[in-house]
Parts: sequence; C-alpha cells; structure tokens
Amino acid sequence: MTQTQTSSGLPAAATLGAFLETSRAADVPTTVTHEAKRSILNFVGTCFGGQRDLAVCQLLDVLRPFSGKPEAVVIGQPERLDILNAALVNAVAGNALEFDDTHQPTVIHPTAPVLPPILALAEQRQMSGADLLHAFALGVDVACRVGNSVSPGHYARGWHITATCGIFGAAAASSRVLALDAKQTAHALGIAASQASGIVENLPSGAKNIGIGNSARNGLLAAVLASKGYTAAPRAIEGPLGFAKAAGDTADMSELTGDLGKRWELLRNTYKPYPCGVVLNSVIDATLDLRNAYEVAADDVERVTVRGNALLLARADRPNVANDRDAKISIQHSVAVALMFGAAGVTQYSEPIVSRADVAALRGKVTAELDTSAQPLSAEVIVKTRQGREVRSRSLDPRGSLRNPMSDADIEAKVRDLAAFGGTGCDIDRIIELVWTVDQLSDVRHLTRLLAALR
Repeated sequence: MTQTQTSSGLPAAATLGAFLETSRAADVPTTVTHEAKRSILNFVGTCFGGQRDLAVCQLLDVLRPFSGKPEAVVIGQPERLDILNAALVNAVAGNALEFDDTHQPTVIHPTAPVLPPILALAEQRQMSGADLLHAFALGVDVACRVGNSVSPGHYARGWHITATCGIFGAAAASSRVLALDAKQTAHALGIAASQASGIVENLPSGAKNIGIGNSARNGLLAAVLASKGYTAAPRAIEGPLGFAKAAGDTADMSELTGDLGKRWELLRNTYKPYPCGVVLNSVIDATLDLRNAYEVAADDVERVTVRGNALLLARADRPNVANDRDAKISIQHSVAVALMFGAAGVTQYSEPIVSRADVAALRGKVTAELDTSAQPLSAEVIVKTRQGREVRSRSLDPRGSLRNPMSDADIEAKVRDLAAFGGTGCDIDRIIELVWTVDQLSDVRHLTRLLAALR
C-alpha cells in the first residue's frame, strides 16, 4: 500500500463509508466504550462550565431570531434550539473554557465537534445509549484518523485541526445515526471536506470557537444532505485537488484507513486538568511542583525561565496578555498564577485575575527559551529568587497525558466543579450516574432532558 492509496484501491471515503455502515457495537472493545463515557462526561462538564462564557452568550443572542423548531437541548441553558443550531452552540460551549479533551497525537479536541450533532439527533428519535456510544466512537475515530493522516504539517501550516478534521467525525457519527448506507456516508464525508475550515491565527478569539461550532453543525448538515441525495467527489479527502492536498499535505492512507475496527483513536484521548492549551500542562505541573517543593513565594521571584520545544513556544510564548483568551494560551500567565495562587483553574484564567496588576507584573518576569532536546508535552521551569537562590523542576509526563492519565474519579471531580461554576441547578449527581450507565438506556432522552438548566 502506498502512502496515497488504500489497500483496496478504493477512495478513502468509500472505505470509511463501508466500515461505518457495517460496524457493530458488539465489535467495539469495552475499553473503547468506557473511554467514550469518559469523553462524554468530561464534555458535559465543560459545557456546564462554559455556558456563561461571552462567546456562548453572544452566539445565543445571534441565533435566537433565526432558530427553527426548538427540538434539542442547549446544555446548561434553559432554552432549546433546532438541531443544527443546538449542535453549533453545544460545540462552542464545550470548547469555550479550553477545558475539553485532547487526542494526544494530533491535539484535536474530538468530542466538541462529534458529540453535539448526535445528541441533537437523539432528541428527534429514540436512540439507545449503546447506539450513541457506538456512533460517537466511530465519529471520533474518523476525525482523528483524518488528523493523523495530515499531521503534523496540517496544524503547522496554520489549520486549526479540531475544526478542519472534526467535521469529518461529525459527519461520520451523524451518518451512522441516520442509518446512511456506505455510498451515502462516503458522500457525507466528501460534502464535509468542502466545509472543513478553521485557522490557528484565530485561537485567542471567539472566531476559534465558531470554527469548532461549525464543524459540528456542518458535519451534521453534510450527513443530512447526503441522506437527501447530495453527492461529492469520490476522492474529496485524498484526491489531487482534495482536502488534504488543498491544505498542503499528502494524506497518509495507512493512518486514514489502516486497521479499521482494530485501532481505535479514542484510546489515545486525554483530559485536561487545567483550562488552557494542552501544551501548557507540563508548564503548570512543573511550576506547581517547584512552588510546593521549594516553598517559592511569588513576591520573592526575580525571574522565571521556561524551557520547552518549538511547539510550546510557537503556541504559547505570549508575554502580552490582553484578555482571558490570551491567558489560556500563555506560558507567562500560566506560570504567574501557578506561582501566585498555587492553582490554575477557571478562576485563575478569568478576566478579573488576568487584569490584576500584580499578576501582570509577575507575567513580566517570565521568559521562554527553546530547548531542542525537549520532548513533546514536556517543560522545565527555572526560578531565580531575589535572594539569589535558583530552583528548577521538569515535567516529562504532565498530569492528564496518556502516561499520566486522569482517573474516572478525577474526571468526576472536574465535572462537579464545572457544574458548580456554571450554576445551572442541574442534578449533577444523576447526570454523572446516567453517563456512566448510558449504555443501559433505551432512550438517550432520559439523559438529555437533565442537561437543561433549571434556572
């Protein structure tokens, strides 16, 4: 098999379409099903926490006059929207705090684009929890396989990979729920390819959230269009003028279609312990470890040096922090709050903390340096105090990574904290219970009806 051809010689969309049509829930390993539950639970929490974010509130204000039949819940909100707009808003809410899951090899945040469309569809029809988990696992697999096939060049060129590749997962999962056949599903994936968009330059702005929201909405739309007879080019993903090539890459077909049903990308999904860019996890871990081990007080700091690889510096070396969005992808802010407060949670990345003069002053003492020997996701933090003492800490496997994963209990605690932060009044204990046992539900609406705010 060459890099640009499937083993069967069929187009990638046709190969994926056949797999999506014939896959059986019984063939999905229990480890994958459990990871799906972890991903869904984490997403519900991030939606609850993000529902008061300005990006979500503004989006709801814009969409209300245009929304159709109120069919689907907006998680953490008292209102309902049509299924396309509900998928859009829920994807934005789940990503707003930078606290959603991360597929470690590609840094795709897969649940935000993949889950909202099928949750919305579940409110139109009776869908079992087992079917939801199956469709979700398939959608995440497709999104991350597309991401694998164009990484790392795709992201490096400035394409926001969650939005550009997430739409394929949304289309795949929606096609499965709509019971599309292999040909229709292939067309849905091709239609999605024409709508794949999102740029890294917009990460510190609300435009980033809209890119992810559109990947959810438009992936669902692609599947609905395919169900009504819309078609796409057979090689819309890997063709000479297809998605991958237009983005500047040659699709690696072994990553895209190899070992379907055997290699599940959900097993490489991770969960954030901090609401910021995933590359900052090691920076925060190292800073907190250093603060605790050496009892470093923020007032004693003369300067801080953070050493990491090129990706860390390219994405997060941001000394000029103007707002909370900047802060969430800033080495300087992350170090400052970890040293000053001994924490890096949603409060520490909020606008009131970002604008504090003492936090800004401490940010000004932090510089970043390239370490060409540093491994991905690792970082070293070096603090020099006013008394001339120099202490350092290195994080190689940050909390939340594949080698140092968050436990089920950790995710539960995170979700409870986010539900309290969002203040929705939802029965979070019952929601957590239903997510862990969702595969026993005959109708997913038993869960979705609990996700609306009671206020």
